[in-house]
Parts: sequence; C-alpha cells; structure tokens
Amino acid sequence: MISRYSRPEMAEVWSDENKFRTWLRVELAVSQVLAERGEIPRKAYEELQSKAAFNLDRIAEIESEVRHDVIAFTMAVAESVGEASRYLHLGLTSTDVVDTAQALLVRQASDLIEAEMRRLMETLRRQAFRYRDAIMIGRTHGIHAEPTSLGVKMAVWHAEMQRNLDRFRQARQRLEVGKISGPVGTFSHLPPAVEEEACRRLGIGFARASTQTLQRDRHAEYLCCLAIIGGTFDKIATEIRHLQRTEVGEVAESFHPGQRGSSAMPHKRNPITCEQISGLARVLRANAHVALENMPLWHERDISHSSAERVVLPDSTTLTHYLAGKLEQVLSGLVVHRERMRQNLELTGGLIYSSALLLDLVRRGALRESAYGWIQRNAMKVWNEGADFQSLLLCDSDIRRFLSEEDIRNRFRSDRPLEHIEEVFRRVFDSAHETEPSLS
Repeated sequence: MISRYSRPEMAEVWSDENKFRTWLRVELAVSQVLAERGEIPRKAYEELQSKAAFNLDRIAEIESEVRHDVIAFTMAVAESVGEASRYLHLGLTSTDVVDTAQALLVRQASDLIEAEMRRLMETLRRQAFRYRDAIMIGRTHGIHAEPTSLGVKMAVWHAEMQRNLDRFRQARQRLEVGKISGPVGTFSHLPPAVEEEACRRLGIGFARASTQTLQRDRHAEYLCCLAIIGGTFDKIATEIRHLQRTEVGEVAESFHPGQRGSSAMPHKRNPITCEQISGLARVLRANAHVALENMPLWHERDISHSSAERVVLPDSTTLTHYLAGKLEQVLSGLVVHRERMRQNLELTGGLIYSSALLLDLVRRGALRESAYGWIQRNAMKVWNEGADFQSLLLCDSDIRRFLSEEDIRNRFRSDRPLEHIEEVFRRVFDSAHETEPSLS
C-alpha cells in the first residue's frame, strides 16, 4: 500500500486492524444465521458476539508458526472466546471469509472515492460556469483550430466524470458481493440459504455461482474502471500542463507564497501537481493489467491472485481517492490568464475563421472545392509570408464575387463560433441534475 498517498480515512480502510475486524464481522454474521437456523446453540452465538476479539501481535505470533493468516486469526479469536470457539468458522473455508470481507472493504473504500469524485465534479461544474465565456483558441494536433472557451473544456471534463461515476457505481456493485459456498463452491458444508442471509445481513449481494473464490472478472472490471478514472485525471492534468507552457501561458497551477519551483532556477513555476497526477495515473493502468492477469486461476482455486490483490486493491483505491482530491485542488485554485488567451487567439492573424468563411462561400453558391482553394491560397501566404488574412481575403476577386466586405469582416469575431454554448451547458448539466451556481 502506498501509505504516502493515503489520507487517514483510506489508510484506516486498508489497515490490518480493520481487515481483521471485518473478517470477524463475517464470521459473526454466519454464526448468527446458523444460530437462528438452530444449527448452533443460541447461547454459543451470544458468547461469540460478546467475547470474540483479537490482538494484532498475537495473530502475527501465531502466523509465524502456522504460516496461514486465516488460521492464525481464528486461533487468536478462539483464545478470547473459550468453549464457544468450537462454533467459530463452522462450515467455512478461508476464502469464504476473505473474499466476503474484501467486498466490505472495497465498499468502504468506494464510498470514500465516490465522495471525492462528486466533490471534484462540483468544482468542475462551478468553474465551467465561471469560465463559460472565457474565450480561447481550440487546438487540434496542437495547432490553432477554432475558438472555444475554458468553460466548454470543463463541461467536457464534467460530462466524462459523470460517465466515470456511472461506470464506477456499476463496477463496485458487481464487486460488492460475498460468497460462502465452501471449498469448491458446491455448498458442501452450508446450504445456499446461509450465504444469502449472511450477505443480506452484511448489506452486500451474493455470487450466483462461485468456486472457492469469487471470480476475478469482478475485480478486473473494478480496477479497470479505476484506471479509466485515472485516465480522465491524466487527460485533464495533461491539458493544464500544455496550457501552462511558457509559449502558451493561458492557465497555470496556483503558486503559493514561499513555494519554490527549482533548486537551480528561482524563476520557475512548474505544473508539479499535474505532473504527479499524470505519473500516478500510470500506476492505476499498470494495476489494471495485474487485475486482468488475475482472472485465469487454476481449476477451483489457486492463490496467485491473492498476493497481487493485497497490493493493487489498496494501491488503486488509495491512489484514485488521492488523485481526485489533488485534481480538485488544482482546478479550484486554477490561475486563468484571459488576456493571454485573447493574445493567442490573434496569433495566426485570423486563420482560425477559415472554415466559417468556407461555409459562407458555399452557402452563397461557390463550389466547395473552388472555395477551399481560394481560402487556402490566402492562408498559405499568412503562414509563409506573415500577411494579414483578412486583408488578403478582401482583395481576392474570386472571394469578393460571393462575399461583401461586411460579410468578411463579420466573420472575424471570436464570439460567433460559440453561439451554441448555452445548449452544450444545458445538455451537460441538466442531464446531471445540475443548476447554474452563484458566482459570488
């Protein structure tokens, strides 16, 4: 587990204390069901409920001898209970406890992740409306294309995060299931009704069919989902990194008093948090690959997946939670340079309005291929000679046969390509049941 990136609440989820506490919760849920079915004495269950406890040092001491974590756990608990311990772990195999408890741990971690995702989405919503009219150049292939706005970029990110949230809820639901089906999944020691009732009491679903383990497609889907979420974080961070480049300078991470960007160059203000987000998102993608490799197990069970999951599940949930919080901090404190956006819009001398002019010519009766050629020949003069695009068009006889001086000059307005922004925002934020926030 990457403890450096754990907030206290996530660190607690994956602590040994919480793991064994959750194992005990599963054991007691099964014992309660068995008592209610009359398969163990009610008094024995009450003793288990009131006395069952564990000590981490004692579990570690026993495990050093028996070399089996679940056996060490049950032996340590048995020492706290006495005679009634004969009914502890009755009819269960180790994975009944471990996989069912793991579902509960994932649920705890997922609750934290979802809360952080929603906080990030709220910040994106607020900033999208704040910068809805912050007009900037849109780029394709890294080259100036047509005007957009910073708010539109953020609306796109919000829509993607909504899809991430939908995917995440589906993936976690499929993983938050238990199994108490015995050594090979045939319920040879306890009937299916015990599994169903115990899982109901624990507040999770149950596997319709299993071997000694839950099938690892569930875990693979979940970790792939976290990797996709991390991919969105990386995408946003990469965009901010590009926009912060000295040659662009349109947005930047906040730079706090006393912060230093370089040990050698006092002038540096680097996008260090976004770079960290991009780097750690790679770990999420790598962990997803591990989860996919965990799917093919030998026959009804081997434990090749177990050791890997002890790393990738805590790491990926911890990182997703951490990165969502870091990205929210970047976005809420984003420094926006509107004047630099305006300056960059004008860098190409109006070339960014070429497509609108092409459509105007076609609508006025020009053949598309002819119109394309007329505009392109003038655009190439701008690229190659530094000429003024609008002036060239005004002097082009082919173009002037179809467009007046007023027609041409009206096209060189950065706000015209953005007349449908309101509808974009309605689509994104109405579908997510969002309303326009106060910007005060």
